[in-house]
Amino acid sequence: MTMEILVNSLEETQNLALKLADLLEAQDTITLEGDLGAGKTTFTQSLAKGLGITRTVNSPTFTILKQYEGRLPFNHLDVYRLADSDEDLGWDELFFGDAVSVIEWAHLIEQDLPAERLGIEIHRIDENKRRFLLKPIGKRYERLCEELMK
Repeated sequence: MTMEILVNSLEETQNLALKLADLLEAQDTITLEGDLGAGKTTFTQSLAKGLGITRTVNSPTFTILKQYEGRLPFNHLDVYRLADSDEDLGWDELFFGDAVSVIEWAHLIEQDLPAERLGIEIHRIDENKRRFLLKPIGKRYERLCEELMK
């Protein structure tokens, strides 16, 4: 099942992320895919804001992982630099702890991801418009997407 959401502005992107944040629980995993400039970090910043995080959230490109405290702990991962790595970086502790995890470029660690998760692809249409494709894997995420679409 894939769901499509079209947004026409930065504000609509932010509102989508805030609405999703309200539905998240501990151990939820969201994967983000999209070209450079598609809006992955912008979406993640708004999601973090919705989780009550007041610190500045930026892409952890060089550190791979940044962790934040809010209504729920929040793990923000950018695994772009792990393209050819076989290292065990303790994914289980991250994904099955008490935090929400967002992983940018998640296809690069596909074999290490939780079996159930919400995949989001962001496609840039023009300067402000984006197409979000939501791909829930598992009953929890199917229900979450149904709530998000209301």
